[in-house]
Amino acid sequence: MERGLLWLPLLGTFIWLAWAGWNEYQKVETYRVWAQGFQRAKYDIYAVLGQNGSTLTWGKPSRQGPFNLETFSLQQVQAVRLLVDQQPIELEAPKSPEVDDLPAQGRNIVLEFSRFGNDDNIYIPFTEVSLAMQWGQHFQRELNTLQGETST
Repeated sequence: MERGLLWLPLLGTFIWLAWAGWNEYQKVETYRVWAQGFQRAKYDIYAVLGQNGSTLTWGKPSRQGPFNLETFSLQQVQAVRLLVDQQPIELEAPKSPEVDDLPAQGRNIVLEFSRFGNDDNIYIPFTEVSLAMQWGQHFQRELNTLQGETST
């Protein structure tokens, strides 16, 4: 009987792990269906993000599909910044291979979109600094292209 009681917490842990895995699988599957409507999309445990042209849609993942969806246009964006633990990281590529100041990780990784004439910035969370850097550089290039088109 004592051995059975010792195995009970382990059994509970395995059941919880199986449920957590199934839950995450359901989120990924609903994301996959949702992302088919976008040219470019990303999923992580903090946020889903989809892009069609200059329109971005982002929200929180769930088993029923993304919720708290927000949509905005890159044409409304003045600047894009990568913040790791509230510290700005340069989105430009390093000038030389030996200069790489990109932190390996952080607790709070977000892309910040500053909009024209609007004080409430948009913050899209990421789990990995390198992934956030890639998306930030992509949006920075698109923003430069859009701003180049409007200035000519």
